[in-house]
Order: sequence, then structure tokens, then C-alpha cells
Amino acid sequence: MSTCAKVSQDLGEPLAGTAATARTWLLVEQPGPWGADALTSSHLDPALGRALERAAEGTGVRVALIRRPGRHADCHTIAERHVYAAHTTPGNVWLHEAVTSDPGHLLTLDLAELGAGLPGTFDTTLGGHPHTGDPLALVCTNGKRDRCCALFGRPLAAELAASGVKGTWEVTHLGGHRFSPTLLVLPFGYAYGRAGAHAVKEVLQGVREGRVVTDGCRGSSAWERPGQAAELALRTALAEDAAGALSVVRTDGGAPCWEVTVAHADGRRWLVTVAQGASSPPRAESCGSALGSPARMDVTAVRELSRGAASSPAAR
Repeated sequence: MSTCAKVSQDLGEPLAGTAATARTWLLVEQPGPWGADALTSSHLDPALGRALERAAEGTGVRVALIRRPGRHADCHTIAERHVYAAHTTPGNVWLHEAVTSDPGHLLTLDLAELGAGLPGTFDTTLGGHPHTGDPLALVCTNGKRDRCCALFGRPLAAELAASGVKGTWEVTHLGGHRFSPTLLVLPFGYAYGRAGAHAVKEVLQGVREGRVVTDGCRGSSAWERPGQAAELALRTALAEDAAGALSVVRTDGGAPCWEVTVAHADGRRWLVTVAQGASSPPRAESCGSALGSPARMDVTAVRELSRGAASSPAAR
């Protein structure tokens, strides 16, 4: 039986506008096995996992578990664990790290502050500090959510780690099983699908140089899905790869059509029309699920605005 990832690739399903949405990522190391809902079905205290889920609601923070690639012994104890917080909004992109021996301290974090792009609570509560190492390459490997994540994600994570990519971690969930292997790169927060090791290394080199590689890109987690598609389309049209060059400053409308205002750091602005369509023919969004028509984001028009026609800078 074909996997959902193979069917999606064979049908040429577009990747743009399919990334998970999160202005800020909070990543907690938890080795050992993961269940489908990893925050409450791993060796992390499930009460702590539920509390973190509740605390993150409406804050713009997405909480996920991470572990190093390799075999995962059914280990119930961990003396110290890495924790990362990353904010992905252009103009205020940062990645901080900490090591803690008591994950209960996570409950004292001000997640609303983290979601707003302020790292102070992370640094004062956990002893965090700016991450100065390699960018993080987070590969979804949670086969309990979808077998494609294990079949395709785990070999990719293992290959990256074996070849010396020090920022490689396995992560519990990035959405879009049918685009496996899926990858999130921090600090910039761009997600990728159908990723191969060579392509991932090119993406990571781009991050080191302050560039965004658009090949295989699903979008920036800083934006909702219409904004992801609009930004990627404009990057392609302008041949613009500077990481902080473009920002989604306004989104008007609703399904099935949006008008997205995208601003360049040099002051130019564009109005990008994004239409929601239905993928055809029907296919499973996950292995074993019923056939459906996943939503796709199609850019139908791009119009440059005069500088005097700038929209409100408050992103919506």
C-alpha cells in the first residue's frame, strides 16, 4: 500500500502555505518513546504536558518535544534536558537555549511574553542565553502520529547527525505528514518538505549566511498559511533570499480568498491575492485516513502598492 507521502509527491501537491503556525517555538528534550500526543504520552510527566498545552493556548507559542537521533531506549529518567525557545518574526528573530534538571520550572515561564517575542522570562527562569552554535535542524520522526514520519524522517535525521550536522534533533510534530520527511529550521522558522540530506545542508548553510532557500519550502511559521504562500511567491518573483527582507503586515478576507500585504525592509509593499483551493484527485492526508481534498494555497495575483498606500503595520 502506498504511503500518504508517496501519493502526495506523485500527485505533485504544492508545499507552499502548509507550514505549522507558531511565532515562538518552545522545545523540550525528552528521550525515549513518544505517543501520538507526545506531550501527554511520553516519559514527560503527563500532568506537566497538559499544563504546558493549556498555558500555550492563545499565546503564539507551540510546545514540542525533541530528542537526539538514534535508538531510543525506554529510559524513564533524564538528569538534565536541553530546552530551546525561538521567536521567528522578522525583525526580532532569536534562538535561546538552556539546560534544566527540573522540567517543572517550565510552568513558571510567561508564555504570553515568549509569544510576544520577549526572551526575558526564559533567561531568568531557566538560566537561558542566546544560542551561538549551529542552526537547529528539527526533523519530524513521530511514527505514532503517522508512519511516514518514522519511515522517512528517522533515516534523514540519522544521516544528518552521522554527517556532522550538530544541530540535528528529532521533533514530535510539525504537521503535514504527507510531506515527509518534514523539517523545521531555527532560528528563522522556515519549514521544508520532502527533504533530502543534501538539500537540508544547503538550507542550513543559507541560514548561516542569513539567506532563505525557497526550494522545498513550506513557509515561515511566523505567518498564517495565506501569508506563508504570499511571502514565498514574492520571494520567488523578486529573487529575494535575505532572511529578514519580507514581512506579512496585514491579511484581509477569509477562506476561500485573502488579500495579503507583504512589506520589504526597503519600504516597498505588495498586495498578494491568495485563493484556497481543494487538492484533486482526492488523497489521504495521513496514512490510513479516509480520502479527502486537502486545502491548498494558490497565489493568483501580485500587485505592487505605491508607498503612500501602505496598510496598517499591525499584522492580523
